[in-house]
Amino acid sequence: MTAEIHSLDPVHIQQARIELAATFRWFARLDMHESIANHFSYSLAEDSPLFLINPCGRHFSNIKASELLLLNADDPSVMTGPNAPDPTAWAIHSALHRNVPSARCVMHLHSRYATALACLEDPTMLPIEQNTMRYFNRVAVDNGFDGMGLGDEAERLATTLGDKSILLMGNHGVLATGETIAECFDNLYYFERAARTLMDVYASGKSPRVVSDEVAEKTAQQWENYAFDFARQHLDEVCQILDREEPSYRD
Repeated sequence: MTAEIHSLDPVHIQQARIELAATFRWFARLDMHESIANHFSYSLAEDSPLFLINPCGRHFSNIKASELLLLNADDPSVMTGPNAPDPTAWAIHSALHRNVPSARCVMHLHSRYATALACLEDPTMLPIEQNTMRYFNRVAVDNGFDGMGLGDEAERLATTLGDKSILLMGNHGVLATGETIAECFDNLYYFERAARTLMDVYASGKSPRVVSDEVAEKTAQQWENYAFDFARQHLDEVCQILDREEPSYRD
């Protein structure tokens, strides 16, 4: 691994550590974490098997940049070492980084509303307002839950994701991807917002007002036309808040 690390820009690695640590802290603030479970990762280069991921047993609100593990997706021997990651984290994220190199950043949560949506017989993200329309025809659904994400299931998730950036994991939770940490962070944040709105509408007992496919697709494309800069600005603002209020995430 040493030679591979030396071929990468150390400034890029450090910035990735800081940004990923910021996303853990922010999702903890939003109560989207779950105990010491769930995991985020970031591949340091599309042509490299090296990726960062949170250490086993660390609460999101405590994670620091320096604590993130640097792993090789092709080297399962890490699971026998003293600093082994969570087994589910290793299985899911190593499989995705091996099989879907375009998914540079991968974030998996059991967030309240996305998980509730994933537990419905029909988990379709209906296009009823701008945030839900962002995901029109852009969500993959895995209906093969057969226990925690280990072994064959982890490999299946990579296949099921396909060319989508959101994987709704039936009876489990949600997984978001992105080419950058900022893109993945923004993608997951807004998916939870969209799921909350849809579940609130369902809870009202009234029928949702669903827009036409044409309007939903138009709105989804409008999101895509400016989502990159929007996502970058979103994460930058989060980092500014954390720099003021809990700068230890950078340590």
